[in-house]
Amino acid sequence: MKCTAGKTNPITKLDAPTPNTPERRALLGKDENDRQSGRAMLGAPISARRENATERHLPAFLTSQSDGVTLAIKLQPRASKNEIGDAHGAELRIKVTAPPVDAAANEALLRLLTDTLDCPRGKVELIRGKTARQKVVKIYGITAADVLKSLTRC
Repeated sequence: MKCTAGKTNPITKLDAPTPNTPERRALLGKDENDRQSGRAMLGAPISARRENATERHLPAFLTSQSDGVTLAIKLQPRASKNEIGDAHGAELRIKVTAPPVDAAANEALLRLLTDTLDCPRGKVELIRGKTARQKVVKIYGITAADVLKSLTRC
């Protein structure tokens, strides 16, 4: 067996710059402190900065997307009245009076959302959960801030 003490192994020696050095910062194009303080967003358009600030404070049931928003919903059919309840975990609880037969409860849910959010019925689509109580609804052409504003009014 050969003794390799004092010799460097060319395989383990890396030529990459070490973390948080000027060379690494130049490669990344941003200062580490800028990323931590949020100053890295200063070059972005104002609308992008505003969107990122809004998205950070969204409830778990609301997801912002490029063409609209999605809502995670737990639906209770055959309730005493149609109403939008509070968030329960990662889902928004909604009650409708329609029974879960022939998609009547789904249609009642979509109508309730269109009335509450004041948007056309064609902009609201049931994405997932046609036969389940847990549903995902996509609303096109609306921002997360508008949805939150409308939901807090009711």
